This record gives sequence, structure tokens and C-alpha cells, in this order.
Amino acid sequence: MSYRDLDRPPLDTAALRSALTGPKRFFSEVVVTAQTGSTNADVAAAARSGAPEGLVHVTDAQTAGRGRLDRTWESPAGSGAIVSVLLRPDGVPPARWVWLPLLAGLAVDATVQECGVGSSLKWPNDVLVDGRKIAGILLERTETPIGPAAVVGVGLNVSLRRDELPTPAATSLLLEGATETDRTIVIRAFLRNLEALYRAWSASGGDPAGGIRDSYVRRCVTIGQRVRVTQPHDEPLEGLATGIDEMGRLLVDGRAISAGDVTHVRPAG
Repeated sequence: MSYRDLDRPPLDTAALRSALTGPKRFFSEVVVTAQTGSTNADVAAAARSGAPEGLVHVTDAQTAGRGRLDRTWESPAGSGAIVSVLLRPDGVPPARWVWLPLLAGLAVDATVQECGVGSSLKWPNDVLVDGRKIAGILLERTETPIGPAAVVGVGLNVSLRRDELPTPAATSLLLEGATETDRTIVIRAFLRNLEALYRAWSASGGDPAGGIRDSYVRRCVTIGQRVRVTQPHDEPLEGLATGIDEMGRLLVDGRAISAGDVTHVRPAG
């Protein structure tokens, strides 16, 4: 990548560290690399070595990125906001950690909107613009010597051009006419949104009634649609998505779905 490509300015490591880390701040360290296999794998390894909550790893390019259901994920160097964060929600019962992927989706959705692009959420945490995917999120739990940790990984398409899209069903901030496509600014905004949501969720003991569920339901366009759910170890299910239960599961014709690929078939009615 060359800075002659004005759509893809280099990450400003000093600016990220200055804005996010320091005494009494949530983020403990910001690591920026030109390339890595997987930021999630790097943060998980650091967690197993005792890294504190708030570690952030940002990279220009991933060579072995993964999405949900073990799909591969990659993009041209410098074209996306690729970031992973280490969380240690020690005060939250493990059963409520299921809300973390949805919380991360809210943080990305808020960031896309701050960049001047109207977005929404497809359950559980795909961020969409007019039905096209602009970001993906992968949350992984890892066991460490000082207790379990969560690694939140985000890939947000920032400056992907049309001929670089992995599928016609994808899009980017650039293609959607965003008011901001500097990755340093986008990543800083995302991390601040994530911190605010995570602090509020943690303070409530992970209780979705504390506001996270209401916020998610307002942003989730899956609710009210007829959907087809392809599940890892079950027959496909088609029905009306009516809500999100207290465990973050999608309710489809009264059945709670905890995992699966969701396709929007058509709006209710």
C-alpha cells in the first residue's frame, strides 16, 4: 500500500494511542501492525499470557482472518478497519456473555452512522446498509490463567472499491458516500462506542434489561421479517422473527434460535 492512494491514508498509531490509552483510561495498550494472520488470534494469545482488559490490536492486512461459522475473511491492505479488543467481564455472570456479540454490533452500527451512513443490524451482529453487508463481527471466548476472557474482532469495510468487493451483497463506507473514511478516525470512534456500551452493560451485571436489549431491538431489521434460518446441526427453519429473548436469541415463530445463518425472506404482512 502506498500513501499515493488518497483513499487509504496510513494508520496514525500515535494518534490512536494518545486518544485511547493513559492513566485511568479503559484501553490498556494499542498494538498496530502492517500485517498479521489474525488480530483475534494475536489478542487471544496475549490474553493467555496474562494481558489485561483493554488490549487492542489493529492491522492493515490479515492473511488468515475468520468470520462466523469459520468462514475466511480478507480484504486488500489498508481498505478496512480491522481491530480486535480484549475484554474481561469478570463481574458479569458467564450466561450473560451471550450479549457481547450483539453489543459489539451496536458499537459498529453507531460508528457507521457517525460516518454519515445509514445502517442497521441483522441478527446477530451483521451491520447492513440497504441490505448490503458493511461489517462483520467475531467474538471468541478464551480461557486464561487469570480467568476467561472475550476477544471481540471487527472487520469494517472502509475504502473497498466496487471491483474489490468479495460479493455483490457487500459494500463499504467509501461506496456509500461516507463523510469519514480515515481509518484512524473510524477505529477511534468504534472503540469509544464499544467502551461506552461495554461499561454500561458491565455496570448492570450484564442485565439486558439495563437498556442493551431495547437498543438492539430498535436497530435490528430482522425483527418483523419472515426469515429462513440455516442452523449448524438442525433442519432449516422458516418463520416470522418476532423478537429477541433475554439470552439474546432470535425468536422465530416462538422458537429461540441461538446460532445460525439468517436470510431475510420478506417483511411481515
